[in-house]
Amino acid sequence: MPDVVLVVDMLRGFLEPSHDGQAHNLYCGEQARQIIPNVRRLLEAERARGSHVIFVADSHDPDDKEFEVFPPHCVQGSAESEVIPELRDMPGELLPKNRYSAFFNTNLERRLAELKPEKVILCGVCTDICVLHTASDARNRDYRVEVPEDCVASFNEENHRWGLKHLQEILGANVRARP
Repeated sequence: MPDVVLVVDMLRGFLEPSHDGQAHNLYCGEQARQIIPNVRRLLEAERARGSHVIFVADSHDPDDKEFEVFPPHCVQGSAESEVIPELRDMPGELLPKNRYSAFFNTNLERRLAELKPEKVILCGVCTDICVLHTASDARNRDYRVEVPEDCVASFNEENHRWGLKHLQEILGANVRARP
């Protein structure tokens, strides 16, 4: 069985500082942009192996309750909710989400049951938020989870490192350095 790669929130709202003169509220910073070529190489390698790619994309209603915690971001239909140009040409399906976990209020559980992956590979942003919560829900559904360390990032290095440690030590994910 092929694997499934979940590309979490590699969106303009998280990975571009601004668009059309508008600053993006949840721009992760230049350190996060450094993972873009790594994610692209991962997707190319996994597609060559026959893995299925799903782009998981934050897509919020304008009055989403999440905006009580975080500033408004990735509103449905906005440029912020689009996959970054560097990955837009990569084959894969798009899965909109409106919470941290890609499983909440989406068809991801059904899609994974159809695809029957040996493991789920997660990449993207943010290590300690959406990647972590999606990995937790995948593990709670008994999927093997792998996280290539050079293909995830967060707003700050301390939270990123905490997220990697939690993924590995608490959730049992295979956090690996790429060869």
